[in-house]
Amino acid sequence: MDITPAIKQQLDELDEKFKALNQKTETHLEGLRWAKPITYWDYIQTDALLNLQIQRTTLPDEMVFIMYHQVNELLFKMILWEVEQLCHTEKPETAYFTEKLMRISRYFDMLTTSFTIMGDGMEVDQYMKFRNTLTPASGFQSAQYRLIEFASTDLINLIDYRYRATIDRNTPYEHALEHLYWQAAGKDYKTGEKSYLLSEFEKKYKGEFLHFMEEYNTINIWRKFKQLPDEAQNDATLVKAMRHYDYTVNVTWVMGHYNTAKKYIESVAGPQEATGGSDWKKYMHPKYQRRIFFPELWSEEELKHWGENV
Repeated sequence: MDITPAIKQQLDELDEKFKALNQKTETHLEGLRWAKPITYWDYIQTDALLNLQIQRTTLPDEMVFIMYHQVNELLFKMILWEVEQLCHTEKPETAYFTEKLMRISRYFDMLTTSFTIMGDGMEVDQYMKFRNTLTPASGFQSAQYRLIEFASTDLINLIDYRYRATIDRNTPYEHALEHLYWQAAGKDYKTGEKSYLLSEFEKKYKGEFLHFMEEYNTINIWRKFKQLPDEAQNDATLVKAMRHYDYTVNVTWVMGHYNTAKKYIESVAGPQEATGGSDWKKYMHPKYQRRIFFPELWSEEELKHWGENV
């Protein structure tokens, strides 16, 4: 085979790459000789992925429930992948900032529109049977969703509105964690006792949450936005992207979830608890907890009626 100039250039570039890693180029080239060509199923790990759906009952629609939530978690991972890049870029350009936000928003748009898959894709009778085998597990326990929240805004905006006046940026992270809005769904505030749902959730993820809260304290999406030059902060396209992300996550997506839950939970014998035992209406509906990532980007009137008439 003739060594063309293009092949020679690629070999030289490979040589430079491996020398920089203190590796022998010839060793890697020899390994390449015996490597198998990649296939789609090996690259995507299709067999492993399709073997992760384990039902706890014999009811076929449980498979819809499992796979739908697994798809959600994959999309959350995609969102966190984009968030990490944006927040760890020291001085993001306006166009880059906007593009990352729109990528993230498109994932949440997809999550929002996908609720009909679960909302219209399971027989109510089947759900009301297999849901009892899920107790006390709950979508409340999605750690990735909590990480997305921590990386999006200042912690004060995630604090239960009843306690915001007593917490500021100097509050210890552990104390802030105890007063986050979602604690209300897993704690009896008359006794202070935590449910099994919340206790197990914190047992597994509390350390990771505290570390993540500290890591993103000064580099979350809102902080990165505020570090931009005034011109960028007033860029109409970027501001629109920020508002779209905020509303999509905290109103549109939440209401999609809320309406789906309502259809099933209230379908038989009136109102019932969620699988984890939470007061799901007050936990989920945006008008109660008023979760807003970027309150400074909304008018007083918009803030006053947040989560209403949706």
